[in-house]
Amino acid sequence: MRLAKHGDEGSGRFEVVCFGALNVDRLYKVNRIAGADEESYITGFTECPGGSAANTAVGLARLGVKTGYIGKVAKDREGTLLLEAFRCEGVDTGGVVISERGRSGVVMGYVDTEGERALYVDPGVNDLLDPDEVKVEYAAGAEFLHLTSFIGDRPFEAQKRLVEALPDVKVTLDPGALYARRGFEALKPIVERCYALLLNEAELKLLTGIEGYVEGAKFLMDEGVDVVAVKLGGRGCYVTDGTEEHLIKPYIVDVVDTTGAGDAFNAGFLYGLVRNKTLKMCGLLGNYTASRCIMKAGARNGLPRLRELPSRFR
Repeated sequence: MRLAKHGDEGSGRFEVVCFGALNVDRLYKVNRIAGADEESYITGFTECPGGSAANTAVGLARLGVKTGYIGKVAKDREGTLLLEAFRCEGVDTGGVVISERGRSGVVMGYVDTEGERALYVDPGVNDLLDPDEVKVEYAAGAEFLHLTSFIGDRPFEAQKRLVEALPDVKVTLDPGALYARRGFEALKPIVERCYALLLNEAELKLLTGIEGYVEGAKFLMDEGVDVVAVKLGGRGCYVTDGTEEHLIKPYIVDVVDTTGAGDAFNAGFLYGLVRNKTLKMCGLLGNYTASRCIMKAGARNGLPRLRELPSRFR
């Protein structure tokens, strides 16, 4: 079964427009992640552009997908870094609002020797994105609108308003833990418009309150979602459209850093949707791009380019 046929539908400038927080990631390598009243020590440091939807946008652009972005940065060093990184990767920045005041978002991350991480978010102007600053016409005509979470309520309202204004654009959502904790009723205006929901096992339980990813996915499809992809970490992924379902094994690689693995999965899965791949192939693509990501430090360094994909995936 093929998931969608786009044909001449993608008449706009973009195949995918991503909409989410923009953050500079400051990643510290540590001997271990300390708990309360514990100590550990830093063995390395990197600074790089990040943000969940932003990482996915870069992954898509590297795979040859025409990609735009909606978000907000400040007119500061971090904002310049975030915008320049997009331009270097071929992601359009015409939907990014530049604030004259405030500071751009920053995430401080601590990554241990096993590649596990702890993150602390300073949202900055991300949470000041007002619904009136988001231009509907920027995303109109795109095939997909991919949403990820913000901390604050104003950008969340902006996302809901944009989804309502674009009835002909397929919506995909990675809620992350931040949105999943809001609960299903809060997310329902977006979820009921979703073509695909991409989330991990813990987020699925938070969102639905249901034990078991098969049952949780069924609940979401009963609420109108066409496709559910559940990211299972070291166990791979589970994908279903209600007619077929697949539990897909992961690629076994040496893990350096798990930062951005879910975002990389989203890029591969969305690439599959845009290119009209089968449901199973979309899951395989998601697992593959995630496996390349975790082999290198940082959320973007391992993201593959189109020429690096195995021929069966192109």
